[in-house]
Amino acid sequence: MLTFSLTSEHIIAFAAAFVLAIIAGPILIPFLRRLKFGQTVRDDGPQSHLKKMGTPTIGGLIFLVPVSGVALYYSQKYPEIIPILLATLGFGAVGFIDDFIKVVKKRKDGLYAGQKTFLQLLVCVSFAFYVIRFTEAGSSIVIPFTNFVVQPWLYFLFIVVFMYFFTNAVNITDGLDGLCAGITLVVAIYFTIVSLSNSEWGYIKVFAAAIAGGCLGFLAFNIHPAKVFMGDTGSLALGGALTAIVVMMRLPLILFVVGGIYLIEALSVILQVASFKLTGRRIFKMAPIHHHFELKGWKETKVVAVFILTTVILAIASLFIVSMGTY
Repeated sequence: MLTFSLTSEHIIAFAAAFVLAIIAGPILIPFLRRLKFGQTVRDDGPQSHLKKMGTPTIGGLIFLVPVSGVALYYSQKYPEIIPILLATLGFGAVGFIDDFIKVVKKRKDGLYAGQKTFLQLLVCVSFAFYVIRFTEAGSSIVIPFTNFVVQPWLYFLFIVVFMYFFTNAVNITDGLDGLCAGITLVVAIYFTIVSLSNSEWGYIKVFAAAIAGGCLGFLAFNIHPAKVFMGDTGSLALGGALTAIVVMMRLPLILFVVGGIYLIEALSVILQVASFKLTGRRIFKMAPIHHHFELKGWKETKVVAVFILTTVILAIASLFIVSMGTY
């Protein structure tokens, strides 16, 4: 059963990241607008999205900088925060390069697929090496009701594939105003709550709370109608943060539950591409699946609300799963 040890650190981390993000927004958004760092919009997508053309992007910096500052402050007490922060910033850097090419070089797809994959895998491999070599989390995956241990080399491969898949799944989810930040807010709060049950997870508690606070502050500017988009800078950083957190907690499989919306979004793209290549037919009106619901007639705000509510339900279910497991 989960038992909680309440301290003020996670509350302070949450509040600090939130306030700093609220302060950063009005400073960064006009700056991005002056630089003409505007979002490009798919011309084959919902027509309602065309009005978003030119909205400032790379807004992930609004929460990424505050989260980094909070993490560095607490790293004096919790040095284990540093590798998680580096993974977050590593993926964020890949996203920034991708965004920069899109808005400055005017190359619609940003980094070429091979370039982006290589850079992401470089971060994945570096973090997996650290986990296997320097932490006790390097040879086990916790499954409720079991203590399942695998060989380090096999777990190394698992971490790389897992981080690559889920980081991109979070990136794919970023397609509607407030969607990715709203879902990640719920998921980060979930990991903050779970981390309260184990005194060894103090660094997780602080970092997850900072992510949650940063996302809430960002939502003040990203909720419909969005004044700024996080871009790949933000979405890849959030994916890196969440995957690094669950790997360090030895609970990566729980992200398949609490992060179920990320999983569905990614699978919708995989199934759409596979179906079209194999049969010439599309399963969905458009992928990712959030656009499918828009084209079915749902308002953007309804899609976001339903997906976030679903994540809340999945988070509650995940609490029960973890409370019944052993770790």
